[in-house]
Amino acid sequence: MPEFTTAALGEWGQELAFSATAERIAAYAEATNDPVAAHRSGAVAPPVFAIAPVFAALGPATFAVAPLELVPVLVHGEHDFHFRRPIRPGDELVSRARPVGVFGKPRGTTVVVHTETRDAAGELVNEQWMTSYFRGVDARLTAGEPAPDHAAELTGEPAATVTAHVDDDQTFRYGPAAGDPMPIHLDADLARSVGLPGIIAHGMCTAAFASWAHLTSFAGSDVERLARFAVRFAKPVLPGQDLTTAFHEVDGGHAFAAVVDDAVVLKDGLAVLR
Repeated sequence: MPEFTTAALGEWGQELAFSATAERIAAYAEATNDPVAAHRSGAVAPPVFAIAPVFAALGPATFAVAPLELVPVLVHGEHDFHFRRPIRPGDELVSRARPVGVFGKPRGTTVVVHTETRDAAGELVNEQWMTSYFRGVDARLTAGEPAPDHAAELTGEPAATVTAHVDDDQTFRYGPAAGDPMPIHLDADLARSVGLPGIIAHGMCTAAFASWAHLTSFAGSDVERLARFAVRFAKPVLPGQDLTTAFHEVDGGHAFAAVVDDAVVLKDGLAVLR
């Protein structure tokens, strides 16, 4: 069986530079059907755009713990953004990532990666925790730190519900805008070969749908107010489907889940406003 290792836990990887431009920001907003005018114009980045500067650092950090041959069984399990401020055009950013935890169970193993993105002055712009899930592989070890908890009970009637359509070409627009070339989002035959029903939407794209739904419902479309945004990916979303996100008031913010028909596809969502 491929072996996981704990030797790299806590070790920062290479620093990566990223130049934020209005064009790249606007392209990301368009690729996620974001209706916020400031995002569409490139004046300020949508919250989930924060994945773009760190994306290239996530793989090396994950596979410093997990065997590289397990790529075919890897899925994005959870993601948690902690924002100090939004990304703006002209920002010269530096990002780095480190694996912080590995948790093996009979049905699958999770690897937690922590990232930070700083500006040219060295000020922290955001932190992120990504949890990867290796389906059907038990690492037979537990070490390090879990990601921060973001599960909350959904009770009562939703404070807001937003339905958005995932376009047939969504993945082909999102991949270049986010810098995410994973073939399960672009190649139907390959996706089916690893047990998926076909091309699936990027998890971060569906998270972006939920983020703008929250901003437009509760923050007057002002991304400056968003302090935290976290989600667990429960089931793949397919191009052509409708995604309905329901937000419930909780202490300190809104908990949310999203469904396609009756199937929960996003769960344990949490959005916190300043």
